[in-house]
Amino acid sequence: MKKLPIGTQDFEKLRTENCLYVDKTALLHRLITEGSVYFISRPRRFGKSLLVTTLKALFEGRRELFTGLAIDELDYDWAPHPVLHIDFSSERIKTTADLEDFISRQLLDAAGKWGIELRATSYTAQLRELLENRPVEDKAVVLIDEYDKPILDHIDDTEKAVEMRETLKGFYTTIKACDAYLRFVLLTGVTKFAKMSVFSGLNNLNDITMHSAYATLMGYTQDELERCFDEYIPRLMEKQEMNRDECLEQIRRWYNGYCFSPFAERVYNPFSTLLLFNGAEFSNFWYETGTPTFLIKLARREAFEPWKVGNVSFSLIGFSQYNVENLRTLPLLYQAGYLTISAYNKEDDVYILDYPNMEVRKAFTECLASEYSGVSQDEETEYLLQLRAALRKGDMEQFFETMSIFFANIPYDITLKNEKYYQTVFYLVFLLLGMRMEAECRTNKGRIDAVAVTTDTVFIFEFKLHGTAEEALAQIAQNEYARKYAACEKTIRAFGVAFDPETRNIGAWREGPRPSVSTSGQPGQACHLNSPTIPPAPIPRDNR
Repeated sequence: MKKLPIGTQDFEKLRTENCLYVDKTALLHRLITEGSVYFISRPRRFGKSLLVTTLKALFEGRRELFTGLAIDELDYDWAPHPVLHIDFSSERIKTTADLEDFISRQLLDAAGKWGIELRATSYTAQLRELLENRPVEDKAVVLIDEYDKPILDHIDDTEKAVEMRETLKGFYTTIKACDAYLRFVLLTGVTKFAKMSVFSGLNNLNDITMHSAYATLMGYTQDELERCFDEYIPRLMEKQEMNRDECLEQIRRWYNGYCFSPFAERVYNPFSTLLLFNGAEFSNFWYETGTPTFLIKLARREAFEPWKVGNVSFSLIGFSQYNVENLRTLPLLYQAGYLTISAYNKEDDVYILDYPNMEVRKAFTECLASEYSGVSQDEETEYLLQLRAALRKGDMEQFFETMSIFFANIPYDITLKNEKYYQTVFYLVFLLLGMRMEAECRTNKGRIDAVAVTTDTVFIFEFKLHGTAEEALAQIAQNEYARKYAACEKTIRAFGVAFDPETRNIGAWREGPRPSVSTSGQPGQACHLNSPTIPPAPIPRDNR
């Protein structure tokens, strides 16, 4: 068995140390023969650095590293080129002076390897001198990995982020000015800043981020997973006590789902897939590598409504309208990998965004719940255990008492401004309990604040911030909300919940009489809510 390349992002090391490599070189051959100046963005830990180091080895003419791969059988001259490889993720850059110094050091290092003495002192002049000193017939290759890292490191400090952006803009503009001396240019990053903000000088840049031909350039397709990891699947099957079909379906639910073009196949997260087969355990591998605190805070600041995920229409221009001065939650969540394309409406030319898979949905929901409530994830788990036990017993007294304790622990500096905030917390809690949950559920007479479904019960909730629990129940009855679920063949329980803005907690709750609904005149619907379930919060081993 070949070794799994855990933490290995260098193509040479991967190939010389007998590591497994999912062959993407046929796509690379198309990339380098059909164009010369590219940009591609992908989420973190998705194989960008491996892509860059593979191209580096290819352009250096190191054919021995590609023996047995697809490109070795294709028409390519393997002529070596000098390669300028800059990885902005290799160093934490605090100031623009640090950024200029970092770029200058990379250029001086390349000049030493190419046998060129740089006399210029500014990084832009050094870049021009480095590239223009090459013979025309010996054009250079420029590979920039994580081009946006200096900006993202300061994304919560707009002034500093803008300074980093402007410094990088000067660098990239110089690359364009040296086009005659370049064989190939590739920039990778997590975010796709608007061209006018960073790449105004690189007007010849071919953005292949959403190009269907390159949608599977990073990540694993279903065929690649089953073929390349065939030796590892039986061990996972044995440990998880599953047959092959069950095992493949579970892998798909956890780690597949990333879609980078509406006309292309979905792919697996490579980082999580490797760790899955390494330990033969399902877990939130990708998410545990770190979620930007700023991203979660931005979601709360913009009153992000998690129940709308999966039903969010997004235009193509929205993917590229991303600027440091005007950050928006949805495009940032998409570019960072927390949302992906789930559908495309060709007639209206709009995209539908959703969580890519169970790994991201579960972990992001936990993180949102912690941010909205101010309660730590460890404390969250304990509350969830109590809430789950109460629901299993049908003990709503205990359920609402525990929810009251949960709300009481929300720090005072987290402002609960409106009914929607309480609604969001309820929604996240029910999702973490592993229940199907839908907020603002439409009926022919109005919108239900929240509906949750278990194996045998439909829970209907109506919330009031400036009203009474009785008024909430009256609204449920008057609008006949229960009728929508008449065909479910489950027990229907309706609750009116009133929040007290003074105590910032549940003021009162009431359960209405069990609705007796008839399906005559209106068929009702099966209990298939838009929001799929996620695994329940983990139970501490001592309690299993």
